[in-house]
Amino acid sequence: MSIAVVILAAGKGTRMQSDLPKVLHEIASAPMLVHAMRSAAYLNPDHVIVVAGHGAEQVERAAKDYDPDVKVVLQTEQLGTGHAVAQAKSALDGFQGDVVVLYGDTPFIGEDTLLRMKEERAKSDLVILGFDAKDPGRYGRLVTSGDALEKIVEFKDASPEERAITLCNSGVMAAAAPNLFRWIESIENKNASEEYYLTDCVEIARNEGKSASVVRCDEEETLGVNSRVQLSEAEYYFQTKARTELMETGVTLHAPETVVLAFDTIIGRDVVIEPNVVFGPDVTVETGARLRAFSHLEGCHVSRGSVVGPYARLRPGAELAENTRVGNFVEIKNAQIGEGSKINHLSYIGDAEIGKASNIGAGTITCNYDGVFKHKTRIGDDVFVGSNTMLVAPVALGDRAMTGSGSVITEDVPTGDLALGRSKQVNKKGLGAKLMDLLRAKKAKQSK
Repeated sequence: MSIAVVILAAGKGTRMQSDLPKVLHEIASAPMLVHAMRSAAYLNPDHVIVVAGHGAEQVERAAKDYDPDVKVVLQTEQLGTGHAVAQAKSALDGFQGDVVVLYGDTPFIGEDTLLRMKEERAKSDLVILGFDAKDPGRYGRLVTSGDALEKIVEFKDASPEERAITLCNSGVMAAAAPNLFRWIESIENKNASEEYYLTDCVEIARNEGKSASVVRCDEEETLGVNSRVQLSEAEYYFQTKARTELMETGVTLHAPETVVLAFDTIIGRDVVIEPNVVFGPDVTVETGARLRAFSHLEGCHVSRGSVVGPYARLRPGAELAENTRVGNFVEIKNAQIGEGSKINHLSYIGDAEIGKASNIGAGTITCNYDGVFKHKTRIGDDVFVGSNTMLVAPVALGDRAMTGSGSVITEDVPTGDLALGRSKQVNKKGLGAKLMDLLRAKKAKQSK
């Protein structure tokens, strides 16, 4: 059976106290909406529909940045979840498969849970995802009879007996598209909020003689985000789970609680991560690398056996080959570093190519930007760049070339040559001691 996923993402999120649409607030360096779209991908859907409302242009841009094939439809008035799903009907015109409804502010529905819902749909006309809540609070309650789901009651409309139920509604559901949209057309807004509740589909389906059932999941998967406090709780949940998964697959974290991961971080086994390492999006670290303390990585690739940090920054486009060394207070951006090369201290390498087994001395800077354009620096194999060298791009250093410390290199250096680009030193006899005596005398006079 083909599947379409409808993700509800139209809410303003008043409790977030933000100009940003709620579903675009980030967890692990990605909008909540992207996390929901990643969950949708577990089902390998034929269609993904995002229902946008508040900040629709921003929501659409974020959705399409992640998946250009996603369809975005508009809910101009927020009249309830049933009304929101109804906005997807035209985008699924003629679709006869199953529809799974997810939520942009409920980012952690897992693969196993969705696959169990898919299996249950083969046996039941309507499937609801529920969870046993430690504190049911204001969640909607699932009223069951044996294995069958009879109805969902919103907290505002629940009786004292129904409020005592701990089996709660996550909002996630699955049904055949023709059934779901027919049921939605029958929903009325005769309730305390005067909204069209998607949950009314259960009672409507039952009245038609259709079957409804519940699939249960852990409460943490259904964590919804409606405030900054809940956003921090969601971040904590994600980070704790992701760190545990890394350690279980062979990664060493010296102080797990200090390591911050992104939603798409990929790390191989036998990698060692020291305290306070932060990952931005799009980072891959291969087997056996070591990331030393207080390093920051984003948009980069670190090959096996490499050592990064401490206090290093790898920016987008940084590509480290095997057994490279990037040391303290080194920044690399849009640069390829060849196998076995070393950049150990206090350097900036941007828009560059460095070959194999080269050594970049402390304080080296590739001067890549002229105020308008970026220019490239090319360094060959087995090159020695002396400390405090300024490489004014575009410039190239051939294999086995060398630069003298303190040089400003503005022209290409041929293979095997030594380049010196500094002014001649002049020593003024006795002037150092004389000048120091004058300065000390001046200071003593000022202090009286």
